[in-house]
Formats: sequence, C-alpha cells, structure tokens
Amino acid sequence: MSIWNDSNPNETIPTIEPRWTPIATQSPLPPPPPAPPTPPASSGAQGSGAERPRRRGLGVVALALVSAVSALGGAAIGVLATREGDDMVTSGTVVTAPETEGENVNEASTAIGKIALAVAPSVVTLTANTESQFGEGESVGTGVIINSNGEILTNAHVVEGADTVQVRLMNETEPRRGTVLAADPQNDLALVKINATGLTAAVFADSKKVRLGDPVVAIGYALNLDGGPSVTSGIVSALGRTITTESGALDRLIQTDAAISSGNSGGPLVNDKAQVIGINTAVARSDMGTAANNIGFAISTEEVLRVITTLRDQANGVERKQGFLGVGLTDRSDGGQGAVIANVENDSPASKAGVKEGDVILAINGVPITGRTGMIALVRDAQPGDTIKIKLERGGKTINVSATLVERDTSND
Repeated sequence: MSIWNDSNPNETIPTIEPRWTPIATQSPLPPPPPAPPTPPASSGAQGSGAERPRRRGLGVVALALVSAVSALGGAAIGVLATREGDDMVTSGTVVTAPETEGENVNEASTAIGKIALAVAPSVVTLTANTESQFGEGESVGTGVIINSNGEILTNAHVVEGADTVQVRLMNETEPRRGTVLAADPQNDLALVKINATGLTAAVFADSKKVRLGDPVVAIGYALNLDGGPSVTSGIVSALGRTITTESGALDRLIQTDAAISSGNSGGPLVNDKAQVIGINTAVARSDMGTAANNIGFAISTEEVLRVITTLRDQANGVERKQGFLGVGLTDRSDGGQGAVIANVENDSPASKAGVKEGDVILAINGVPITGRTGMIALVRDAQPGDTIKIKLERGGKTINVSATLVERDTSND
C-alpha cells in the first residue's frame, strides 16, 4: 500500500494504472526520460497517483492532453450574445448562430456546423517555443478568447516553460505575440494576453445545467492538419470525473465520447447553444491491449471560472496560498468509494477536527469522494482559513466534522 503525506511534498509518488499523459505536439525535442512526478503543493491531503500528463503517450492506458499546430479558416460569424464586460468572463448567455441560406462554403446547413461557426471567432491557435534539457522545442495547441480585450485561456501544458507565445486569430495569416500572464499546472490552465480589442469572447455555460447525455461539440486544431479547426461531436459521457497526474489531480472533469486528438489542448467543448461547457485537456489511449476508446476529458466551467480568478490574481502579483489538512491518504481496497486516512499529523487541522487513522472520507463540503484523487483536488482547491465540512465513516457509523485549513509550509519544497 502506498501513501502520500502532505508533510513531505517532495516524496516520489509511485505510478499506478491507469496513467494519464498529454499529447501536445512538440518538435524537435525527443521524448523526455521518465522522471518521478511532483505532487501538488497545495493539497494538504494527498495519495499516490499516476504520472503528470506528458506530451507523448505512455503506459497501459494513457490520457493525452491534447495540443497541435493548425490554422483557423472560414468566415467570421459573430456570436449573438450580450457581453458582461471586458474584465469578466461571459457566462450563462444563450448563443444562437445566424441562419444561413444558399450554398456559400462559409455557411453551415447542419446544427453542428452552425454551432462550430458561431464559436469559431473565439478559438485561436497558440504556438509556444519551449526549453528543456534537450534544447529548444515547439508546442502548439488551441486557445479560447475569454474577453474582448485579448485574454485567452489554454492548457498549462501547452505553454509550459514559455514566457511568450504566438497566437493566430481567425481569418488572420500572421500570428500575434502573446504573453503568458499566469499558469496553474495542477489545474492545467493558463492565461495568455495579446494586445487587441474588440475580439469575440466565448460564452461559458452554467455548469449546473450540464447533464449526462447532453450533445456536445469539440473544436480544436487536431494533429496539426492544414486548414481550419477540426469539429467533432458526441455526448456528455460522465460528470465529476477525477484523474491523477504527476502534478496533482484534475477534478470535476466532463467525460465525453467526442473525438479529441493531439492539438485539441485548450480548445472548447461546447453545448448545442454554442456555449463552452469545458476546456478540452486529455484523452485516454489504448496500449498493450488495454481497451480505451472514445474517452476524452474537459475541465468543466465550474473549475475554469474559479481558476481564471486565481490566474488573474497571480498575474497581478497575488501569491496563491496553499491549504494544509495534515493527513496521508490511500484508496480503499475493498471496492468501496471514499478515501482512507492512512495517518494524521499531530496538531494539524485534521487532528483538531477529530479525524483518525482508518477513517473513510465519504464527502467534503457535500461533494462525494469517490477516491483519494477527488479528496486531493478538493482540499488543494480550498484556501488557508477555509473551513471544510467532512463526512466520514468510522466503525460502521457516519460522522460529520469540520476542519479549518492552515497554510502549508512550502519552505522545504
């Protein structure tokens, strides 16, 4: 049984299956050598997990974060929505693609085509020049314009190691210089800024209205193909998924069977109203005979909107404090759901709340804990000073306790 305790953040986490890896297009770098993963610093509640998504598929079931090179073509069709303001992310507004007539190649006769054309002005290509121990390389992915003054959201793994990126907008042949304002690798999101005004911002859906089985469309620059973005369709296959990476856990993910490929990283997953319901981040790959078909993941707008706020704070010099609970975690071995407390640090928030070794954590703040990765992510996303409500099982009885998080000491990281 392997345990990760937040008092030792530099401890190596053993890899378990399934293993999730990114598939960002990179050139000319060779594949990086295997390296021990780095656990998320802000959790305060950790367990062993799979490696951080990488840019090349590894393992039995590899989850690929999706990035690639391509161009966006087609006519600019404005999104018909009321924007809230340049410093805000538009959310909850129904978007209707304009009706089209005739055989114009830039028009669409199907519902999916109209959705794609309505969202297209808000989708961009990003190219990042990165550096590593092998030298210089290039990573390319997709981004989403989130306000008219040039803020763009993408995946952190697309711009990893880069201070500036090249951004190409719809109907433009020349890229614009973009600055990476802030990045959150643990949540795999980054904020990029270009010098522009009057851009068409994407509209974000209310995450509470996303339902299992809803139709969705994924848009992005798959496989660095020439021409415009790839558009694929599917449904919401599952909600509230959590996966483990070598930087931590991605939680509250939307699972979809819409085809997502290398190059889709940072692109939008949209509903039938042309609203963004998630940011595409990863897919499952099949290796060594293990079945993994049509399993893709997008970071839900619930997480996206929260992280955008922290990214803007980070860009303005506000340091992100990391919460600390003071426990070690492991998964249940009896097939049940929940995270098992492997140890509790003395005088920690957990010990003061009465959490004991062997307790099974069932929920935090009303959110069910399906495994240790879910608990890792929930505690990580909380702030020092936050009081979290913990539902646990002990000796066959359900107990509710509260713990006030403190700031984790990162001086030894």
